[in-house]
Amino acid sequence: MLQTTALIVDDERLARNALRRLLSAHPTLSVLGEAAHADEAKEAIEKLRPNVLFLDIQMPVKSGFELLAELDFMPHVIFTTAFDQYALRAFEVSALDYLVKPIEPERLAEALKRVPQPQAEVLTEKPTIDYLKADEQVFVKDGERCWFVRIGDVRLIESEGNYTRLYFDRERPLILRSLNQLEERLDPAMFFRANRSQILNLRYIRKLDTWANGMLLAELTDGQRVELSRRRAQDFRERMSL
Repeated sequence: MLQTTALIVDDERLARNALRRLLSAHPTLSVLGEAAHADEAKEAIEKLRPNVLFLDIQMPVKSGFELLAELDFMPHVIFTTAFDQYALRAFEVSALDYLVKPIEPERLAEALKRVPQPQAEVLTEKPTIDYLKADEQVFVKDGERCWFVRIGDVRLIESEGNYTRLYFDRERPLILRSLNQLEERLDPAMFFRANRSQILNLRYIRKLDTWANGMLLAELTDGQRVELSRRRAQDFRERMSL
């Protein structure tokens, strides 16, 4: 069985030490390191890529929520905090659990049961671009609302000036990223640039109709329609033909 890897993020040294001692009772989990503030944590997360993040919320300069909004790589998150008023917001961003200090060993063990087991990587030639995989989570923040979203659950991405709107479930948050920036991280086997302002998830296409001037009209599973420009329609036909 592969070990679950973890990073502890808390501005209080005693709290980090206490949590590390509790985690030492779980041999299938390995603590890769600690961080005392958001910027230090961000650097460690990008370098170490832990499976799970034990994250305090109230920290100097940046909160735990603000840290999550800056991450490109998103571990699973278990919040550890002395305050219970953030619980609802924590679960709105799909945290695995919310532990209130002082943390009881039984509650920690219960939280660890919710951490998905890491999967062995298949050794293949390393791709030139590290695309986001369908089951990878990204953190999305729009105003005061936050979500953890599986990239494979995003059915449509749409440009709105310097912003980009994501469509998943019944949500339509607007994020400060350009469409081109997002496209660089998306797997072309899953996502297709339909036109200058929209990228669609191929898994959510319900049907395709021929449109004017050689264009195509894609209807998504939620009924939304997306036009494929003439050039992109030709690319689509070549790519998807047998």
